[in-house]
Amino acid sequence: MIEKILAVLAGFTIWVISTGGYLGIVLLMAIESACVPLPSEIIMPFAGYLVSTGRFDLYLAATAGAIGCNLGSIVAYEIGKRGGRPLALKWGKYVLVGPGEIDAADRFFERWGSIAVLIGRLLPVIRSFIAFPAGVARMRLVPFHIYTFLGSWPWCFGLAWIGMKLGKAWDSDPRLKAAFHSADVVIAVVLVAAVAFYLWHRLRGVRKSPGAPPRP
Repeated sequence: MIEKILAVLAGFTIWVISTGGYLGIVLLMAIESACVPLPSEIIMPFAGYLVSTGRFDLYLAATAGAIGCNLGSIVAYEIGKRGGRPLALKWGKYVLVGPGEIDAADRFFERWGSIAVLIGRLLPVIRSFIAFPAGVARMRLVPFHIYTFLGSWPWCFGLAWIGMKLGKAWDSDPRLKAAFHSADVVIAVVLVAAVAFYLWHRLRGVRKSPGAPPRP
């Protein structure tokens, strides 16, 4: 089951980016930033691989990813602004978003204020949900989008750079291919375990009951 989910995620990502180009990156990163469990750790490294083949430019790929983050964040922002926590808890379970993720983003925003949007975009997990408390707080849209872009760009650039470096090494160093071939079973097990943990964590968060009455 997990192997099929992994294959579907990877296949979908590859197909969208291969056919859509930079717009494909924008679309996928918008989905990820709308709190849908499509990890940027899959999207941007593949975009980076296409940089190594000469199809993409590294800086444009990172910029496309950051633009997608801005567009997708509008969804989470508006949910927070219009419906607040009750609406997020009611519908979040359908995209594997539970109270745990919402609580973490809330606490982070309460501690750091508006600058949390900038900082949060550089942090795993938090980055995908930080737009929600920003909407609840009715943060002004111009600073929200500026901070979202400035925080998302280095994240997208870093992941794409890793994919680019791996792609270049794959083509130029036969030892890397040999190592991956000899360890393909181990790699498959690690990937499956990682995806299994990711989904388990999300499902556990969805099933977890909030420890306090919902806040308006």
